Amino acid sequence: MLKLDSVFVIGESRTTATNSITKIFGSFILAFEVEDETHTILDFSCTHTVDTTERFLHKLFVGQNFFEVGEHLEEELSHRYGGSSRKAVLVSYRDAVKRYRDMTEPH
Repeated sequence: MLKLDSVFVIGESRTTATNSITKIFGSFILAFEVEDETHTILDFSCTHTVDTTERFLHKLFVGQNFFEVGEHLEEELSHRYGGSSRKAVLVSYRDAVKRYRDMTEPH
């Protein structure tokens, strides 16, 4: 079996019906590569229609602790992110955390 030191996880949510992301993709997705031991976000991407959106969110997430970034994410988004998908970013992040825990915690 291949030994990797990271986990790939996505989070999904919906945006408003008028948002171009919804019209093109149907849902909003954040994708994270997270290091196993430190939970550092190594890489990030998202569904987007404007490249600047992904680059900006990349700066917010990459290098942060996957779990700790959520402690200030809502405040950061409200002060720094004027996109119409702000709530979708938060919901998608929370969905990704849930999926990560489902994948990595013993059952």
